[in-house]
Formats: sequence, structure tokens, C-alpha cells
Amino acid sequence: MTNFTLSATVPVPYAEALPRVRELLGDAGFGVLTEIDLSATLRAKLGVDVPQQVILGACMPQLAHRALSADPRIATMLPCNVVVADEGEETRVEIFDPAAMTSFSSDAGVAEVAADARRRLGGMLEALTGKKDDDAARA
Repeated sequence: MTNFTLSATVPVPYAEALPRVRELLGDAGFGVLTEIDLSATLRAKLGVDVPQQVILGACMPQLAHRALSADPRIATMLPCNVVVADEGEETRVEIFDPAAMTSFSSDAGVAEVAADARRRLGGMLEALTGKKDDDAARA
């Protein structure tokens, strides 16, 4: 699998896109468990400046439990990482594609969870952009 993310670019600044992504994740049934400010971390640890970018660790406990029940190794891929990155006048939103889990586990339960999570996260991107995203539409 070469394409392992769902992505969209929205024509709004980062400061406006980030809270909207959090809101839409909630609407899709996901909570944000972790937030890593990648820009601040790289500045503090390496002294380098990069555009604002956060990694949101999104989780829907019901889906996580079903996936873990099917294959406990799936824990290494949880939570779902959602990147929100400043690209000047636009903001890029990139999500680890849950379908990629099926590359690592052949369990039918994992495939069902991956399809459900992908549908929800793809819908979140559609709501964010107001259109069906090509990457999110790819199965």
C-alpha cells in the first residue's frame, strides 16, 4: 500500500482549521486523546522552526475495542493520527488511513473496523472541505 493517508487541503488559515477539525472529529464520534505540537517540539529539541503543525491522536473507544478484540497487535496503530499543518493561506489535514490496518492483519474483524473508521474519517474530511475528497474516496 503506497498511499496510506486520507488528506485534504482547506482554503482557511491554520488557526481557523484546527478547532474545526476537532469539532468535526467529535461529530464523527472521535475524541482527541493526545495532541502533539510538532512545531514546538522541534523548536525545543532541535532549535529548528517549521510551520505550525499538530498531531491529534483521535479515538473512538467502541471501534478501538472491536479492533483490539479482533487482533491485539492493532494497539500499535492506535490512536488514529490526524495531522493539521499550516501551509500559509491554506491548511493541510492528513489522516492515517485506517484501511492500512488490513495490510498488517488479515482478521475480518479488523477489516470491518477499518472500513467503519475510514468511512467516518472520510466523512469528516468531506464535511471539512464541503466536497468528496479523492483520497478519502479511494478504498
